Amino acid sequence: MAAYKPVVVQACPKLGEKITQDTLYWRGYKTPVQIKEFGAVSKIDFSPVPPYNYAVTASSRIHIYGRYSQEPIKTFSRFRDAAYSATYRDDGQLLVAGSEDSSIRLFDVSGRAPLRQFDGHTKPVHLVGFLSDKYRIFSGGDDYSTNLWDIPSATEIVSYSEHTDYVRCGCASKVNADVFITGSYDHTVKLFDARTKSSVMTIEHGHPVESVLLFPSGGLLVSAGGRYVKVWDVLKGGQLLVSLKNHHKTVTCLCLNSSGQRLLSGSLDRHVKIYSTTSYKVVHSFNYATSILSLALSPEDETIVVGMTNGVLNVKHRKPEERNEKSQKKRQPAYRTYVKGRTYMPKQEDFCVSKPVKRVLRKYDKLLKSFESSKALDAVLEPPIMLHTPEVTVAVMQELHRRGTLRSALAGRDEKQVNLLLTFVARRVIEPRFTPVLVTVADMITDIYQPVVGQSAIVDKQFLKLQEAIGKEIDYQEELLEVLGMMDTLFATFTEKRDTYLEENKSNGLAEAMETNRND
Repeated sequence: MAAYKPVVVQACPKLGEKITQDTLYWRGYKTPVQIKEFGAVSKIDFSPVPPYNYAVTASSRIHIYGRYSQEPIKTFSRFRDAAYSATYRDDGQLLVAGSEDSSIRLFDVSGRAPLRQFDGHTKPVHLVGFLSDKYRIFSGGDDYSTNLWDIPSATEIVSYSEHTDYVRCGCASKVNADVFITGSYDHTVKLFDARTKSSVMTIEHGHPVESVLLFPSGGLLVSAGGRYVKVWDVLKGGQLLVSLKNHHKTVTCLCLNSSGQRLLSGSLDRHVKIYSTTSYKVVHSFNYATSILSLALSPEDETIVVGMTNGVLNVKHRKPEERNEKSQKKRQPAYRTYVKGRTYMPKQEDFCVSKPVKRVLRKYDKLLKSFESSKALDAVLEPPIMLHTPEVTVAVMQELHRRGTLRSALAGRDEKQVNLLLTFVARRVIEPRFTPVLVTVADMITDIYQPVVGQSAIVDKQFLKLQEAIGKEIDYQEELLEVLGMMDTLFATFTEKRDTYLEENKSNGLAEAMETNRND
């Protein structure tokens, strides 16, 4: 008797993701660590000095986490209501935060009680930050005002009331200690100079501004609001360089990597997009469980932390680089290498003994080998196979049809099994690679279970879904045929025009030649 030949599963080409240097780089993170906070995580800020702890603002608390700690190493909870926008100073010694009660508090990271409290806003303060001289603080609140504060004296230096809606985001220039930027829900981004009494530049974003970011050079500004991320040239008076629309929902946060060559944006659509700052094309993306509110990247890109609306903090650490310095034990050559050498080729008179290869059959192959058709079909109708490798299920159905046992394998099934079969067929019958086999399967199922139609609401619903899927596919095919006919007509018209044009050129050329001969 001939040996059993396993089922041949048709291999279809896959349009896989293009592997680039960015893909390899951003995939180099470990499995994320999930930390549950008390509320939605509105702000994450890394300390700019080692050991690069990060401050997490959630609900009425500010937690300080170590880079690898899963529990807070310090907590600031002196807030009567929600805290906002906890931000480190450039030396990592001080931390400033706004609050729902309209006050601003300044903390020493080594202490617990506030060092200073700044009162002047009349509504919640969502934006606070340090100017690069380290001695002044800027703030923005829901009272539409933007204030500048002096740290040593805890007094207000100047107040700007140019926005017409909530001021929710901002950043300070690293190059000029007097320049800072604010973004508002009035769709504008304003650039302020502490030496002047009013803003020096206004940029119209077009949507409520959720986040702004200034490049380290101070020449380029990035604003995020709505579904758009826009890049502006500050040195050219706020000229728009590029507008990016790669998210499906509102973009809530922006971040630059340590080299400044990659821009990260987080959104309510649960994605973090990574752009190249030279081409502004998406080079990689991360997918998360829920909507994203905040995002931060540690120096040297060692850790990426994402805060979400459900209060979960997602922390990814970079995998350590593999060391090739470990001396591995050198494998000794086999005996035949010593006797014959590495490049030995067998001669004509040599007798070659091949090592028998043990063939391991899969579960459905074993069942087919023993002619258990129904059980073989059950084996490939398991959810993992149907979802991830549907070509295996279709290949087994095709083999059963070739043997003439497909009808008997489909018959005699209960309500749950018929529902599973119809679900698979309705979902996959429209795929061109599966259509020839699954149309036959659908015909057989309809013939076998037609007498019991109306006895089960679940089965009836699946039959209706199958009918709807096939009806839609027929409509699509008819529309495609109509489009194909239009295209054929257009191509035929172009061909006729071209032939007519060539003939006219030929006749004109012949007439000119005859006229020239007559003149000669």
